[in-house]
Parts: sequence; structure tokens; C-alpha cells
Amino acid sequence: MMFRSRFIPFVIRQATRSRTRSALTASGVAAAMFLFSAVQAMQAGAERATKTSAGDTKLVVYRKDRYCPFTSRMPQSYAPRIAAIEGVGSVVPVRIAVSNCRTSLDVVTFRGVPADAFVRDIAPELEITSGSLEEWQRRSDAALLGETLARRRGLSVGDRFDAAGVTVYVAGCFRSSEPQHQSVGYVHLDFLQYASGSRSGGYVTQFDVRVADPQQLERVAEAIDAEFAADPEPTHTRSEQAFVEQAAADVLEIVSFTRWLGWGCLLAVLALIGNAIVLAVQDRVRQNAVLQTLGFTERLVAQLIVAEGLFLSLVGGAVGTLAAWSILWWGGWNLSVEGLSVPILTDAGVIVRGLMISAILGVAAGLFPAWQASRQSIVACLRST
Repeated sequence: MMFRSRFIPFVIRQATRSRTRSALTASGVAAAMFLFSAVQAMQAGAERATKTSAGDTKLVVYRKDRYCPFTSRMPQSYAPRIAAIEGVGSVVPVRIAVSNCRTSLDVVTFRGVPADAFVRDIAPELEITSGSLEEWQRRSDAALLGETLARRRGLSVGDRFDAAGVTVYVAGCFRSSEPQHQSVGYVHLDFLQYASGSRSGGYVTQFDVRVADPQQLERVAEAIDAEFAADPEPTHTRSEQAFVEQAAADVLEIVSFTRWLGWGCLLAVLALIGNAIVLAVQDRVRQNAVLQTLGFTERLVAQLIVAEGLFLSLVGGAVGTLAAWSILWWGGWNLSVEGLSVPILTDAGVIVRGLMISAILGVAAGLFPAWQASRQSIVACLRST
């Protein structure tokens, strides 16, 4: 007799026979999978933000020996000199204002860029989901917000809000696969240079440079730094991924450490389900013997016990994983430091991985109790008290 779908109701009744124990087990699994899914989302975001590829063409030119946007200050007139360097495809001067330069989950970052450069180099990477680019071009105080930032602050087109000493009008919201786009607001460069009261006209925080050939990335970076080595504001040029990795080094180290927390959560799930199944099997020793006398093979009895562990694990895993996904998605949090974002990814992959791991752990936890139950003789089981 093989395990078929008609046994599913029987497995569910067995798993919920002791409701208190089953509820506590599923709750423990849900809590552990909630933590595990949150850790996985952070690790996936850190990997995406720092992952390099052979096709990378973007460099970030920053003020040498400066890290926070508040301290990086370079003349906007550097742009033509950078553009003249062999191998440079385009240059975008960027002024950055942040509400908090320290590590935080809720930071508002404004990026001021020239309107023509934004339309030419940045807008093609964005998907406008509400509002319009034309409205942004028309108003000097307009901002285009990443959907993560807009959702976190509850903002929509037509709203005005203040952050980092800057008051803007929301002209539109956009979606992007680029980690550094998701939690920023793009505004006009000249507006941001004066809006915060810093009177930084003619000065920017950084230059975003596109190179024509990805193979020339390091050579172009060295040439840019050599060009300004003798100037009062020397530069330090790196790829965008290397720039994020260095600026957010402490955050990335913490995220890396959370891998151990993830493994601990999985061990907790395995122990919880295993303990619940062992107790359930001990309570049903005589019932398992009766099942065998009715024609249930030892193999089928073992399969029913494994299916019971799978059911408990999937119920708890689904609750915990979906709760983590929902909270992280609605919260729209990012690990932000120095105006850079390490996203907490909340895509469907988080749910799929959580359910797959829950299923594997449920099966693994039920294997030993199932083997133990299937090895007991019918007579010995019937004599047990």
C-alpha cells in the first residue's frame, strides 16, 4: 500500500490530534522561519548591492579621504575635465543630502542631478509608476521618489514633505532593479545646492561616471585620480560596488554574521518538529499497531509519520515566511549608511526558499521517528501501556 493523496486528511487529523502541542510546535517553527527569512533577505540585499560583474561600467568619483556626503565637496567644474579623459562615456555631477549619515533603517537620501543628465543617463534605468517625468522637469522643487521610499513614508504624487532640511513636491514615483535607486529621491541639482541653506552652489558631492569599455574601468579610475592629484580637492575613484562595499563595511560585516543566526534558526526548527513527532509517535504506539493489523505496511506507517512532520513544518514555515515578507515589504526598510543603501530584498524568492527549507526540515525531522515506529513489532506495540 503506497501513500496517496487520500491519506492527507488522515495525516492532518493525526497532526492536530494534540492541538496545544501542534499549535506550540507550529508557532515555534513560524518564529524561527521568520528570523531565518529576514536574515536571508538582508544577505540577498547585501550580495546584490556589492556584486560585481564583467559588464560593470559605472565609477563613483568621491573626495579623497572623505566618507560621509556632508564632508565630500568638489567643484562642479571637474565634470568637463573628467569627460575629457580617454575612455569616459558620460559624467553626471551629483549633490547628495541625507537625513542621517549614520547607519539606520529609515534614511531619506536626496540626489540632485542636472535635468539634462538625468533624462539622458538615469531616467532610462527607471520605470515611472506614477506621476510623470515631464512634471519633474517642469517644477524646480520636484522630486522623483523610489517606490520603497515612497511606500515607507506613505507618500504619493502631489504630496509635499520635508527631510534633511529640504522641502520637495512629489512629482512621481519609480521602480528600479538598481539597489541605489530604490530609496532615494531625485531632485534638480541647482535646487538642492541652495535648498538646504548650505549655499553650496558650484559644488557637488560626487561624480557618477560611465566608461565606454568595461575592461578599462580600473585604468579610467586611475586616470581620473591622477588628473586631480595636485588640486586642492583630490579625488578617490572606485566602481560603484566597491564604493558601497567600503562605505558600508561595518553593516556588511554584521549582515555576514547573521548567517550564524540563520543556521541557529534552522536547527531550532529541526529540534522542534523532531520533538513533536517523537512525542506524537509515543502517544500512538497502539494505534500504529492497529493500523498495521488493518493492512498498513511498515513503509506506509513510516510515510504517514514523515508526512505529519512535513505538515507541521509547512504550516509553521508558511506563517513565518509570509509574515517576514509582509512586514519587510510594507516597512520598505533599507540598511542605509553614508547615503548608500543595502536593500533588504523582499521578492518571491524569500517565500519560495522559506517553504522549500521548511519542507526539507519537516521531512528530515520525521525520518528517525518514522524508522523507529516502523521497526516495532505489532505484538510489542499492543502490549505497551
